[in-house]
Amino acid sequence: MATKATAKGQVTIPKAVRDYLGITPGTEVVFRRNADGQIVIARADGKKIPSRFEKALGHAGPGPTTDELMELLRGET
Repeated sequence: MATKATAKGQVTIPKAVRDYLGITPGTEVVFRRNADGQIVIARADGKKIPSRFEKALGHAGPGPTTDELMELLRGET
């Protein structure tokens, strides 16, 4: 993704990056330089973005009880 700097030196953070980092209006960001000289943008509050597995956690619903599952497996229903 590329973006151009304005005359004031401002750039627009692409929407995909804002969405990935969870950046909304008012969110502070920091710019850091890696050991290899690359610049990295991150949230200033250090909040980590949940992984796709963490996002899915708890979405399956309560499911059957142990007794109901055992009855189903034994063919008692």
